[in-house]
Amino acid sequence: MNKINWKQKLSSRKFWAMATGVTVSLLVAFNVGEEVVTKVTGVLSSTSVLIVYILAETSVDKAREYNKPEPADEKKAGFN
Repeated sequence: MNKINWKQKLSSRKFWAMATGVTVSLLVAFNVGEEVVTKVTGVLSSTSVLIVYILAETSVDKAREYNKPEPADEKKAGFN
């Protein structure tokens, strides 16, 4: 059985659209008030944007560190 890659799942806009859609559908199905549905939708949307941003910045920082040029060797730079 394969492990779920939660980092990849949580950084997916499709995942958050699905989670918001299912949650809102369930709230409507159980006759929850429109005000609550609106608040829950707002919280889920803002949380998903924050999570995706954090994971994207983490990936960018990791790539930047990986591609960082090595310091020049002192002898190659002309310092003896």
